[in-house]
Amino acid sequence: MPDPFTIRIFVPDGDPEGVRLIDRMNWTGLGIVFPRSKWPEVRQRPQFIQVGVYILVGYQEEDDLPTIYIGQADGVGNRIEAHYQNKDFWDWGITFVSNSGGLNRAHVTWLEYALVNRATATRRCRLDNGNAPQEPGLTEAEKADTQAFLKEIFQILPLVGLRAFEFPKAVATPKTSTIAPPQKESSRQPNTVIVPAQIDAFEKVFLGEDCWYAIRISGGMLDKIKYIAVYQKAPVKAITHYAPIDHIEPYGESGKYKLVFSEKAKEMPQGKIPLADATPVAMMGPKYTTFAKLMAAKKLTDLIGKA
Repeated sequence: MPDPFTIRIFVPDGDPEGVRLIDRMNWTGLGIVFPRSKWPEVRQRPQFIQVGVYILVGYQEEDDLPTIYIGQADGVGNRIEAHYQNKDFWDWGITFVSNSGGLNRAHVTWLEYALVNRATATRRCRLDNGNAPQEPGLTEAEKADTQAFLKEIFQILPLVGLRAFEFPKAVATPKTSTIAPPQKESSRQPNTVIVPAQIDAFEKVFLGEDCWYAIRISGGMLDKIKYIAVYQKAPVKAITHYAPIDHIEPYGESGKYKLVFSEKAKEMPQGKIPLADATPVAMMGPKYTTFAKLMAAKKLTDLIGKA
């Protein structure tokens, strides 16, 4: 079980969405969170002339995963200023420096290396870094101290809304191990989600990656979902495949989820379930049903009624 901890947040301009200074008792570090719009002002703070590591965060197009850039510099403000001029994707950033001057260029180079490696391993963001940094040489004592500093960074980042460095933890584990239709269901409670998909995403993700993302699921349904079915949009316009769910984990930073299958998706045993007399907008978003109804359905309105 993780150890409990306390952080202190100072809001210098009184705006909780603006600049925030984050520190902890008995920690020599300082985190500075700032929106991009405030950068021309915040860059004047004395901390930005120090050695530090920084993370820039934003979103591109309709991607549910954040795009991040990780960097370091001796005089971190000058580097961020260059990104302010040349990188358009980021909306906010966070910088970590040392209050005691204990970080040097080798330390922050190692922190950059470790952060890039962690972001690559968790697969919860799009990295804007062009090249993966190499691990710099540190003494055994220096590495231990820098790892301790990194641990503090990892504890702070989720509290400012960035979970890209956390390995996803399952929020539900139905571990449905067989795709054979059950003979009876003990409840009429929905246990199957039907998701709409374009053909390319269906082939790449649903069939190719044995999962589906990014989907909103209400909190009360998370522990009930055991199966997923896919409705392919035009020109198919039908439910074509289904799969059992192994586990559900968070996806991105906006309350959406990834459903990981326990087996390869299979075609509907009764054949495609067409849109038929349902309205064209009936499958604009996820719908819930029972697995028994899914197995017996001949057309979409058998599952969701007429909208």
